[in-house]
Amino acid sequence: MLTPQGLKGKQYRITGNSYPRLGRPPRRSRKILALIGSLLALALIALGGVQLVDIFGGKGRHTSAQACSTPAAGTSGKPLAAPVRSGAPAASGSPAVAPSGSPAGPAPGATSTAVPQPQAVTVNVYNATDKAGLAARTADELKKRGFTIGKVGNAPAALDKKVTGSAQVVSGPAGLGAATLLGSQIAGAATSADTRADATVDFVVGDAYTALLDPTQAAAALALATKPAPSAAPGSC
Repeated sequence: MLTPQGLKGKQYRITGNSYPRLGRPPRRSRKILALIGSLLALALIALGGVQLVDIFGGKGRHTSAQACSTPAAGTSGKPLAAPVRSGAPAASGSPAVAPSGSPAGPAPGATSTAVPQPQAVTVNVYNATDKAGLAARTADELKKRGFTIGKVGNAPAALDKKVTGSAQVVSGPAGLGAATLLGSQIAGAATSADTRADATVDFVVGDAYTALLDPTQAAAALALATKPAPSAAPGSC
């Protein structure tokens, strides 16, 4: 047996029945990762608890109800004017002008959006085209449908040769419902408002005019124009 250097021939002996085992020293990075994992687990548990409290406490439902009850931007809750038919000319930057030449604007007095019977509507028929007799023929057709005819003649300078669609329906705040009824008699009619105080309605015949809708089509158009907006389903906006 070789003697290790430095013992100079001295004997030595190993006692005991176990041998020391060498292992890898614990790494510091593992401890740090374990600590971070524990913190993340605690954070997830806390977040889940908060969500459960919100669900069972009704906070989400209360917030949703407030969001549904909040009016959309730009709405005022006031009655809307009669709808503009498809095919109507695009609105320009200049203010709408009534056949009388006065600029459109809010008029004093009550606003009525209720659709009356044709007998209760007085219609002034004007011709804005170069086709002679078109206003008179249109007035006769409207009279057959029960409308009361007022003035019949050429359109004033504000609208003469300027109605490119089928017709322009003009009314004041008191005649909005009557304008809806009259506008349903023709496809592609545009609507506008002026400051008149009465409920009369102007029917200005335009370049694209050919004929009125037949009574069945007019009734369908009126039903579509007065159809109420669908109500929101429960739990949704």
